[in-house]
Amino acid sequence: MASLVSPPGWPAQVRPPDAPDWERSAADWLLDITPPEYRSYPTLRRHVVVLARFAVLHVEAAQLACRRGLSEARAELREVAEPDVVEVAVQTWHQESARLLAQRRAVGLVEEALRGRRFVARL
Repeated sequence: MASLVSPPGWPAQVRPPDAPDWERSAADWLLDITPPEYRSYPTLRRHVVVLARFAVLHVEAAQLACRRGLSEARAELREVAEPDVVEVAVQTWHQESARLLAQRRAVGLVEEALRGRRFVARL
């Protein structure tokens, strides 16, 4: 029996590729990280690899928005918030950027596995 391997960055909520119900766990997770409206599209619910592509693009769009928010935070917020609040907002953008970076890796790995890639354990 082949060993089930999940690479570093694989989402904890998704079973390893080829485990029983792994694609169902992938679909559930992908639906959880994308806009709720995605649940209403039959194609996305029936074709998990298509859902994965939508999820990748959704996360990448969030990354772009995060970069924009970070680049504009000080200029846009200085008129409406105290300097310490602005700095906390900047730190929040940094935290969100890190979270999205990890999520982009995870969703990319799931998409690759849904497209047939299998991972091997490294020593």
